[in-house]
Amino acid sequence: MMTQNITVIIPALNEEKTIASVINLALQSPNVTEVLVIDDCSTDATAAIARSCGARVITSKQRGKGISMQEGMEFASNNVLVYLDADIETYSEDTIKKLCEPILEGRFDFVKSYFQRQAGRVTELVAKPLLSILYPGFPQFQQPLSGMIAGRKEYFEKCNFENGYGVDIGILIDMFHLNARICEVNIGNIENRMHPLEALAKMSKEVAKTIIQKVKDQTLHTYESITELGGQMGKLLHLDSASARKIALFDMDNTILRGSFIRTAAFELGFEDQLAEVMHASSNPMVRTKNIARLLKGFHINELITVFDKMSITANFDSLMVELKQKGYLTGIISDSYSFLTHLLTKRFGLDLHFANDLEFNGGICTGEVRIPSYFFKASEKQCTHEYCKSHILSCLKAEHQITSKNIIMIGDGENDECIIKKVGYGVSFCSTSAELDKEADMTVKTPDFNLLRRIFK
Repeated sequence: MMTQNITVIIPALNEEKTIASVINLALQSPNVTEVLVIDDCSTDATAAIARSCGARVITSKQRGKGISMQEGMEFASNNVLVYLDADIETYSEDTIKKLCEPILEGRFDFVKSYFQRQAGRVTELVAKPLLSILYPGFPQFQQPLSGMIAGRKEYFEKCNFENGYGVDIGILIDMFHLNARICEVNIGNIENRMHPLEALAKMSKEVAKTIIQKVKDQTLHTYESITELGGQMGKLLHLDSASARKIALFDMDNTILRGSFIRTAAFELGFEDQLAEVMHASSNPMVRTKNIARLLKGFHINELITVFDKMSITANFDSLMVELKQKGYLTGIISDSYSFLTHLLTKRFGLDLHFANDLEFNGGICTGEVRIPSYFFKASEKQCTHEYCKSHILSCLKAEHQITSKNIIMIGDGENDECIIKKVGYGVSFCSTSAELDKEADMTVKTPDFNLLRRIFK
């Protein structure tokens, strides 16, 4: 039998502590001739460590595991592909052999893993019941949401890679529809990170949405199916409700940060005059957002992150986040800046949510294009008269977390925070120069210190 070479694909985001061990495992496995690390714009040493260990590092053009998985497949030069999670140190040394052996022997086209750990709540309460209802004859898998998989490239090329929690179940369903020969193998004892309670509702909805969307026979959407889905989802949301009693939201510029990112970047990178022209010429906030993004074209993401890292964080923000977590709050950022920055703050301080515009990168280089997410636009529940406004996010939050406006606290500093501060249960004008915002807020703070807010969080 002709030897078949294997490509190992490892999507990674800020995994400097574990990436080396995963790469070394891959390189020591039989028939592996290529290891690709698809770096999701990490801000730590993940990419550098991966290169030093012998992997080929590819910077993902857009954040998200599904996009990284698809890019890895497109760059792979071999026909047998293995996907491994980057955050696991307890893979057994024969993990890749176990995943690939059924394929190399010509018995199967796609292999799912299962491992020695109790299946999660989303698996048991959502994925398995929905699969049994909507897909008669679908094989029984112990862990259908497992992300450690292997398969033939020609099958992956026909799959749709969802860019969210639904990616793994989506691939499995696509393989089923493609009539791929599928099996599940035990890869031993794996210790991976458990999702926090506040992430379970989002995960369950994305998994359920993917499963339902891929149903080819629409007659299967019976009343009983939807009723059972509602029951399973209700159980999961009940588990999550305790952690969502209240939500505390923070603006980024001049609130969490002592200064504006784009103005700081303009000073550091030399486009202050161009920024001033855009700010003066663009009265429409959406046009202004797009024109500002064009000023960043050609800059590498690392240059922008270097600017960001130089900016000061408002005093006692870190300790306040710890206290809010202990009190059961969900915490989040709402900013008209960029999601790659709000994501960094979310990871650094352990926040739960972040809403911002999506600046586009290709190979780590800014394209000058920006996508304004739909949650900034008018929803069915109108929050204000503006077409584009932070307050429109409230509809999303209330639906996602089963929470009322009165249980949401917003802390902001500018005119673009006025509408949302009017609509929430408690609004704070934080070091603002806007008299109108001060007037609308329930509390005004003029000293940049988050200790002054502690009394409002009960």
